[in-house]
Amino acid sequence: MNSASTEMRVAVTGGAGFIGSHVVDKLVEAGHPVTVIDAIEPHRPDVDWRPCDVTSFDEVALAVRDASAIYHLAAMANVNDVAAAPLESVQLNVMATANLLEAARREGNKHLIFASTVWVYEAASGTEVDEETPLRPDGTKHLYTAEKAASEMLVHSYSQLFGVPTTVLRYGIPYGPRMREALVMPIFIKKAMAGEPLTVAGDGLQYRNFVYVEDLAEAHVQVLRHEATGTFNLEGPREVSILEMAETINRLIPTSAGIMHTEARAGDYQGRVVSPERSARALGWRPTTSFEDGLRRTVDWFVEKWTPVAAATA
Repeated sequence: MNSASTEMRVAVTGGAGFIGSHVVDKLVEAGHPVTVIDAIEPHRPDVDWRPCDVTSFDEVALAVRDASAIYHLAAMANVNDVAAAPLESVQLNVMATANLLEAARREGNKHLIFASTVWVYEAASGTEVDEETPLRPDGTKHLYTAEKAASEMLVHSYSQLFGVPTTVLRYGIPYGPRMREALVMPIFIKKAMAGEPLTVAGDGLQYRNFVYVEDLAEAHVQVLRHEATGTFNLEGPREVSILEMAETINRLIPTSAGIMHTEARAGDYQGRVVSPERSARALGWRPTTSFEDGLRRTVDWFVEKWTPVAAATA
C-alpha cells in the first residue's frame, strides 16, 4: 500500500454524531476539507454541512459528488431502537450503505470507508478471532449485528464486482466525550454524581475492549494516509470488565454510593479476543490512550456538562 499525505476532500455521513464528530476533528487536523452529511448540524463551523437523507439515493449522490473519499458512519446504533423499528433500521443500516456504494461507483469509484463493529464476531466460532475468521449467518443474535454483517457483504461485493476501493473498520467499544448518554458508562457517571449505587449484573466480570474515541478516530486518517483497503479491527488496548469500569468511576467521583450487584442477565455477550495485528501492520495504528486516562477524560467531560451553571459560579 502506498502512503498518501495529500489534501483530499472527504465526506462523513453521521459526522455530527459521537464517533463521527471526532473523525471530523482528526480529518480537519490532518488538512482534509470535510463535508458532513447529517441531519444534525456539525459541532464545528469550519466544515461544509449538507443535511441529507441517506436512505435517498438521489440525495446521497448529490451530497458526495465533490468528495474523493466517503466515510459512512451514519447508522441506527441503539440496539433498543433497532428492535423497536426493524424495518426502518434495515433501511438506514443496510440500504443507505447500498446507496453510498452505488454513488461511489457512479462517481468514478470513490474510496468508501464503512464503519462496522467487532460485534459481528458473535457470529464466529471460537473465542480468538481476526479479520479472516468466518462469520456464520445463523450466528447473528441481534438485528443490528445482522445489518452490519450484511453491509460488510455489500461493501466487499462492490469492491470485487466493480472495483470500488473499500475499507471496513470493525470498531471495538468506543467511549469518550460526546458519547450517547444512554450507554452504560455515562449512566454510571450520572448515578455516581447523584450519589446512587452503580448496578452491576452478576459478578461484573463480562469484559469489553473499550477504545478511546480519539484513538479510534485517528485510525480513519491513517486509512487515507496509507490508501488502505480491506477489513481492520480497531480494538482497545486491553480487556476491561464492567466491574473494573464501575470501580474506577467510584474512585473518580467521590459522591458515588458504591456498587450493587444484581441478578446476572441470561446470554450476556462475553466478548471475543480480537486480533489488532492487521491494523498495526497496515495502518501503523495502535490505541495509545490507557483505559484509566480515557475514562478520567470522559468523567471530567460529563461532570462539566452536568454540573449546573449556578453551582459552578456560586
